[in-house]
Amino acid sequence: MADDTSNAAAYWKANVRTIFGCLIVWAFVSYGCAILFRPLLAGIPVGGTDLGFWFAQQGSILTFIALTFFYAWKMNQLDKKYDLGE
Repeated sequence: MADDTSNAAAYWKANVRTIFGCLIVWAFVSYGCAILFRPLLAGIPVGGTDLGFWFAQQGSILTFIALTFFYAWKMNQLDKKYDLGE
């Protein structure tokens, strides 16, 4: 029983670490690149506009979609590692 508890605690710790990492990436792209660092990124052209505008309009959305798929992939790996498959 104690082994199940420590296994569940390790699984939860890995899950929270993954969520925290995804949130850091999301916040950096959404707030950092699109708002805070926009003046620094204004000189880099991407698709007819500057990189800061691109992050604000599409980069944040595409990053969020990529993070969603990454999270699903990572959780499947954690499920297999901790023997918690469906």
